[in-house]
Formats: sequence, structure tokens, C-alpha cells
Amino acid sequence: MPLHNFEAISFDCYGTLIDWETGILNELQPWLAQADKHLPPDEILEAYGAVELAQERADPTALYPEILKRTFQCLAVEFEMSESEEEAVRFSKSIERWPAFGDAPKALSELKRHFKLFVLSNVDRSSFAHSAEKLGVEFDGVFTAEEIGSYKPDPRNFDFLINRLHEQGIEKDKLLHAAQSVTHDILPGRKAGLKTAWIHRRYNKPGWGATAPPDKNVEADFLFTSLAAFASAC
Repeated sequence: MPLHNFEAISFDCYGTLIDWETGILNELQPWLAQADKHLPPDEILEAYGAVELAQERADPTALYPEILKRTFQCLAVEFEMSESEEEAVRFSKSIERWPAFGDAPKALSELKRHFKLFVLSNVDRSSFAHSAEKLGVEFDGVFTAEEIGSYKPDPRNFDFLINRLHEQGIEKDKLLHAAQSVTHDILPGRKAGLKTAWIHRRYNKPGWGATAPPDKNVEADFLFTSLAAFASAC
């Protein structure tokens, strides 16, 4: 199906619209440097991705700041770092400081002219509000782990998205799900019957970064290396 035949686009946010890897490293690298630990960025990110996913699966109803706090505490053990409650709480609020990708605001503004835009995110409403200010576009709907009660890649999140859009008269064959994470979005999105666009932000980097690696290969329906390229193709 040509891109212009879709009526709506749902986005993952963190990793796709918000540069969470930069945000995570901005928090963790100075903390590690205090103990004279200068680890490769991808080693930090890969450790983060594995621990965060485990925390989300262990307690799917916990709000995202609590997931971040527990992730930080687990990383302290893994990296043999001392940590205080104050440091853990600071990291739990770090999403407020994560930057948007440079191409995101303009690309979203262009896409808004042609499509209804939605967000399906592993976050809570309060945290997302800080990111929304950086993105500068009014979404037609924002669906978070807080209200769904589970974290992607749980199929319930995609069922929730599909059902909410159905209530607005948008059927799933007219919805395109765009995301960076194959594990959290592309695989479960395709399993739910959605067309998907992989915004491959790490196309020029090795490994999977802060996103847990997928357990199998899958091809998205569309592939772009930036949101700007995606918007231009639409």
C-alpha cells in the first residue's frame, strides 16, 4: 500500500521521536565517570536495554519513573557502582531532560498536514508531557503504558491502540505504525496485523543500543533512516 493511502500514523516515542540514547548517556556517563569508569557508550546502552525490559516485564503496572529508578539501581549493581536514593530519584526523572531528535518537530508538522497522528508509548502521561513540549505538534491521541497497564511488546498495547482508533473510525488497515524498536514495536505491530515503518535511527551504528535485540528477524513494510526521510516519502 502506498504511504499516502494511510489515514493515520501511530508512533513509538522514545528512540523514534525523542533521542533517548543521548538522554540516557548524558545521565549515566557522568555518574560512571565519578568512579573513573569510562565504558563504551554501546556497552552502557545495551546493559540499560536489557535491564529496562526485564523491569517492565517484572512489574507491568509500575509507572515509568519507577521503572527508570529500578533500572538505575540494577545498573549500579551490574557496574559495581555505589548509588544513593537521591541519584536513583534523579535518574527516574531524567526523561524530562531527554532531547528530541533534530528532525522530529518539522517532520511531525509536515505529517500532521496529511495524517492523524497518535503515540503509543512505554511511558506515563506526566513524563510524556515534557517530551510533547519538545515535539511541538498536537497529537490526535496519546496512549501510554500507564493507562493500558502493560508495556510493549505486550500485545495488549497494540490491541488497545487498534480498538481506540476503531472507535474513531480508523480501521487497522488504514493505520501505519512507525518506530525504531524492532523488539518493542515492529514485531508485535506486525503480529497485531498492522503495517509498520522502521525508523532505523541506528542504521550507521553496530548493535541494538538501548533497545533489547529482537528474538527473530522480521522485515518492516517500510524502512527509513530518519523521520525527515519518512516525512518526505509521505
